[in-house]
Amino acid sequence: MNWKIEAENHAVSCLPHESCGLLAIIQGQETYWPCKNLAESKFEYFVMSPDDWADCEDQGEIIGIVHSHPNDVPQPSENDKASCEYLGLPWYIYSPKVKQWVSFKPSGYKTPSLIGRSFVFGVHDCWSVITDWYQENKNIKIPHTKRPKTIKQFLKNPLFEKTLPKLGFKEIEGIDNIQIGDVLLMESVKNVLAHTALYLGDSTILHHSLYKLSCREQFDLHYQKATKKIYRYETKKN
Repeated sequence: MNWKIEAENHAVSCLPHESCGLLAIIQGQETYWPCKNLAESKFEYFVMSPDDWADCEDQGEIIGIVHSHPNDVPQPSENDKASCEYLGLPWYIYSPKVKQWVSFKPSGYKTPSLIGRSFVFGVHDCWSVITDWYQENKNIKIPHTKRPKTIKQFLKNPLFEKTLPKLGFKEIEGIDNIQIGDVLLMESVKNVLAHTALYLGDSTILHHSLYKLSCREQFDLHYQKATKKIYRYETKKN
């Protein structure tokens, strides 16, 4: 069976939600690999299961990203185009409503906003929104930090405490000394330091929680209690 037919059938079976999957070369054939959509609002966007991605990668070579637009024409969103650039893979979108396909490849697109991004682990997550803020607002390019294949693996060993100092961030003491651009290392639901947020000033943070959209929020008592460490970027002196 043609991989597109399998993807179309998967899209229909997932209605009214978005389907998602991978196009891979497995045993010498183009194969559609269906994945779970972990997004909170599955009818608006998709968050591909990192575990399904890792399973597919173990079986063959991933050559494309596939998902559906269940209630609209298959035109790529800003998140689609930004994720395509980051992953460096072709994207394929199918609309079961109009029964049409659209495909596109990386072309140098840059996302216009840090707000409203769909969560894609390693692409659009709590750390990438911070590095992109530094690039846009400070013209500082923070080196990419390679993530584990799955979120489960990451939660077992979050790495932030080890990597932040290596990337030029110095730990500071006390929430009272917080400044714009400081990185807040927070305790996650697993009671590990696995979430980061950026302080924007005026008691506001920018962050991207698991399976949600990136957003600004008040740095309220809940987030203050969750914040266990604070890091500040040190400008290199000549």
